[in-house]
Amino acid sequence: MNRKRAEVKVLSARKPAKPIAPLIAGVIEALGEDPKRDGLVRTPERVEKALRYLTSGYTTDIAKIVNDAVFDVHYDEMVIVKDIEFFSMCEHHMLPFYGKVHIAYLAKNKVIGLSKLPRIVDAFARRLQIQERLTQQIAECIQDYLDPLGVGVVAEAQHFCMMMRGVEKQHSGTVTSAMLGAFRTNKETRDEFLSLIRGK
Repeated sequence: MNRKRAEVKVLSARKPAKPIAPLIAGVIEALGEDPKRDGLVRTPERVEKALRYLTSGYTTDIAKIVNDAVFDVHYDEMVIVKDIEFFSMCEHHMLPFYGKVHIAYLAKNKVIGLSKLPRIVDAFARRLQIQERLTQQIAECIQDYLDPLGVGVVAEAQHFCMMMRGVEKQHSGTVTSAMLGAFRTNKETRDEFLSLIRGK
């Protein structure tokens, strides 16, 4: 199984992390504020804690998430988990984007514990990301671990880098998809997936 394409290198938990708080204090000062005033004095530490959490996917071991939750089952139909909420950070402006992911795979006598799919989504979402890569990484990870007949992933998201700055369009949404195996080559399979996640 080649899992290298889906998983970026997991950072060693034993490596001492470089402190972020002093850098945030410098940013606050560069913005013209006083990092020592009451409301801001602990902000650098809070921001560091938040950033560590929001990028915790870099130290997440996908193998430990999946663990022994892949089961041999006589089942060769479609499995769908839809409306998986996620939050991520745009790598271009480090502003949030958020939405939901719909995942389907066409089983080949192997299924994965349903709770593992949202955890896989979080592992890739909690990194500096673009939506297109996030969608592809989720699909490739499931393909690598289950070796199903195909995987389909659709992500729908709203991006603060479009809502708060730039074009400032608060109601625009972005949809991305990754179709592997039968979901790419078989229109009927793909249409069934898309129809089911739309509630038809």
